[in-house]
Amino acid sequence: MTELSYAHGTSGTPLLGDTIGANLDRAIAAWPDREALVDVPSGRRWTYAEFGAAVDEVARGLLAKGVAKGDRVGIWAVNCPEWVLVQYATARIGVVMVNINPAYRAHELEYVLRQAGISVLISSLAHKGSDYRALVDQVRGKCPELRDTVYIGDPSWDALTEGASAVPPERLDEVAAGLSCDDPVNIQYTSGTTGFPKGATLSHHNILNNGYWVGRTIGYTEQDRVCLPVPFYHCFGMVMGNLGATSHGACIVIPAPSFEPEATLEAVQRERCTSLYGVPTMFIAELNLPGFADYDLTSLRTGIMAGSPCPVEVMKRVVTEMHMEQVSICYGMTETSPVSLQTRMDDDLEHRTGTVGRVLPHIEVKVVDPATGVTRPRGTAGELCTRGYSVMLGYWNEPGKTAEAIDPGRWMHTGDLAVMREDGYVEIVGRIKDMIIRGGENIYPREIEEFLYAHPKIADVQVVGVPHERYGEEVLACVVPRDPADPPTLEDLRAFCRDRLAHYKVPSRLQLLDAFPMTVSGKVRKVELRERYAAG
Repeated sequence: MTELSYAHGTSGTPLLGDTIGANLDRAIAAWPDREALVDVPSGRRWTYAEFGAAVDEVARGLLAKGVAKGDRVGIWAVNCPEWVLVQYATARIGVVMVNINPAYRAHELEYVLRQAGISVLISSLAHKGSDYRALVDQVRGKCPELRDTVYIGDPSWDALTEGASAVPPERLDEVAAGLSCDDPVNIQYTSGTTGFPKGATLSHHNILNNGYWVGRTIGYTEQDRVCLPVPFYHCFGMVMGNLGATSHGACIVIPAPSFEPEATLEAVQRERCTSLYGVPTMFIAELNLPGFADYDLTSLRTGIMAGSPCPVEVMKRVVTEMHMEQVSICYGMTETSPVSLQTRMDDDLEHRTGTVGRVLPHIEVKVVDPATGVTRPRGTAGELCTRGYSVMLGYWNEPGKTAEAIDPGRWMHTGDLAVMREDGYVEIVGRIKDMIIRGGENIYPREIEEFLYAHPKIADVQVVGVPHERYGEEVLACVVPRDPADPPTLEDLRAFCRDRLAHYKVPSRLQLLDAFPMTVSGKVRKVELRERYAAG
């Protein structure tokens, strides 16, 4: 009998039952003098004892402002130490921190402030042409629950921390005694491609355990130093990064306010980082720096690549030239805190590039027929579903949308098409909505992209389906050439694919680009590519 596409991550190690604040207290007690946080741009650094004191100061400052358990405090800022302090300070006092994408404009900011009912907003002043104060002033009158705004690097931040003196330290212990690990602690807005984003509501239990198990899977100890060029407002930065580090006594290293390849490698070199995070496009940008070979990256041993599939050639260079022999691939989504599947430190190259790993401890995954919900046999494609401690509490104030995503059995439906191999490793073959149907044939863009990465003239490629009068859809290859002066032609691509890909998978259109449209978290916006080139 064929084995079904179901796997359960068993472990003799139990889940953490702590709140985030209690878990941080454990780290402080165990490693008070080890570094917890380093901000390379400003040169500021904190030991665990100093970090704990700074977190408590912000927590008491928020209490002095009248913020109470269950209130929502927004954080609208680029990567900086204050972001991390707010993350742990809000958790310590049972406040729900709402992550706001730094790229949001006025109407998006207004929507999140209103939808989450944010009472206090903590914001950057400016970044890359965005005047955050002006944008807040623009929407303030439309957000009646917003009563206070604090700007990082401004006297209002100093007033927040100075306000801590009005709240005795013992008050933090009193508040902590009334918190449960199942309380909501974080709202993250998923980047909806249509309509407004939804606020995935996550508990202490959700994200603390997910950060802990991701870190444990790549062997984190108090000796590790984790370089985080990925955005904190996203799960990749604040859960897999920050919580993954502090739950093991490791050090968080901030290389820059937002991703800069030179600053990232400089931080790794200067701080002797052992781990580096990024989406594949970030690693590609780092590897393609003219002076890449001049950086000393020998301190690296591991890291995490996530967000989209990693091309084989990129992975080979990350392992050999960046010394990340134990680099791990993670798969997840905001609604699952985020990681469900992860490769292991000793997995071979094929498993790190052909799959997104196997299920993490204490989580279940299955692959089902999208139409019937019946579990598929291993080796056949279907929708990936996941269940366990990591599944969100729900979408904030949207029970209908929550019910659409989480079925009565508490399975989260990911919308991803996947195949579970016989060994339990999972391949993501595309999004249900990204699948191309050409003349009745199902085409998975990932397969074609992986093949085209080997073309000598292609630096990066994304494949999308665009309308075709006869076949319904046709295959468009969007290509960033290695050398803009000598790009591949459509004839080059077709000749490269001929005899090695089925005829219906061979691209019939080519579009040359300098770069792909991206979300701030580093994912390619395929929907934008489809819309842009639908007309031919």
